[in-house]
Amino acid sequence: MKVSFTAKEYRQLLELVHLGMWTVTGYQGEETAAAKRYYALDQRLLAMATDLGCADLVEEIEDGSLQPAPKLSEDERVRELQSEFQNDVFWHELVARLADRDFAGDSAKRTMDTPGVEAPPSRDDQLKKIEDRYWAEFEKNDLAHVVVLRGGRG
Repeated sequence: MKVSFTAKEYRQLLELVHLGMWTVTGYQGEETAAAKRYYALDQRLLAMATDLGCADLVEEIEDGSLQPAPKLSEDERVRELQSEFQNDVFWHELVARLADRDFAGDSAKRTMDTPGVEAPPSRDDQLKKIEDRYWAEFEKNDLAHVVVLRGGRG
């Protein structure tokens, strides 16, 4: 298969590859199975930079491998996408984990308070209602009403 890119398209591809590798390696590092799965393709795409007029976007490091140069990795658009992604992940994880916690607590309480009574319709419907309450709260007040109890359970 043969594919051709303009310099602009290749730059966008490098941004996309960088964001993808950043996502895969971000918190778990480069030694994970996922990172190893994509490493060779990442290196191959970075190696094409000079031929495609984007040599300034890639640099070689001590071990001979290639990585995005600061001109790419510190680009304002790239940083903004990373920041938006981290923000979205934070809020989605917070809402999902709080909803799971609340659902487990509600279920345990309901079981203890009303033994033998049939459970409400569906876990997914209940989680959705709980998540919707958290989304409404966070969209309105951000973290202003969040209180962390140290050494306790809330």
